[in-house]
Amino acid sequence: MTRPLPPAIVPCAMTVHAPGAPATRRTLDIAEETPVTLSFNGMAHGVMMATPLDLRDFATGFALTEGIIPDLAALKDVTVRAEDDHAGVEMRIDGPSFHRLLARGRRAMTGRTSCGVCGTDARDVLDRPRRTVPDAPPDLTAVGRALAALPGRQVLNARARMLHAAAWCAPDGEIMHVREDVGRHNALDKLVGAGLRDGVDFGRGFCVITSRCSYEMAHKAIMAGMPGLVAVSAPTARALRVAAEAGLYLAAPARAASVMVPDLVIGK
Repeated sequence: MTRPLPPAIVPCAMTVHAPGAPATRRTLDIAEETPVTLSFNGMAHGVMMATPLDLRDFATGFALTEGIIPDLAALKDVTVRAEDDHAGVEMRIDGPSFHRLLARGRRAMTGRTSCGVCGTDARDVLDRPRRTVPDAPPDLTAVGRALAALPGRQVLNARARMLHAAAWCAPDGEIMHVREDVGRHNALDKLVGAGLRDGVDFGRGFCVITSRCSYEMAHKAIMAGMPGLVAVSAPTARALRVAAEAGLYLAAPARAASVMVPDLVIGK
């Protein structure tokens, strides 16, 4: 019997906190993200993080836009399969296309959810190093203070209106460091690098990111030892599972006027 792919959208219970108002409960639909292994003629090409829906279309478009096939006629077959915790797409392409692919060299096609890197095997994603973070959830008043102040600290984005930011905040919400980049992962990596060079204790405070919280962002925060991560957009279901495993406090989606804190219990 064919195993079904996981749902693309899953419900997540949230607690909504707003200044001067009692906490309320609501359910928010959030997206799932799944490692998807792409193979051509039996050769693993890369792993992409994707919403587990329309994967045949995704693989076909990827093959064309990455220059692996010149047209649809070169793609002979597409098979989508679901595994325990990831998906695989096997594409059969014609001889000339496969020879061109081999001629490129078997470089590791790095995967991304928009722009994050994964590797060439799903285990590169699923077996990433794990650690736990300090149990020090941020004060939500401090979170609101940081969110209100962050736009004024985004110097590059004030000019270009197209950059992501990652900010490290003291426990009281004072913004200590900000880094910006066109890539959300890059902004967070820059912030971690700056903090390491400056001797920042990432165990005291919290991080704010101006993007959605995919699993890569949660993983990076965990690897840096951050106890809390605040994101302006919603988390993915995998990000919640990663956070729950490490004890990372997530607040997302979050705005200065209200902060939503998801329950870190999302089924696979």
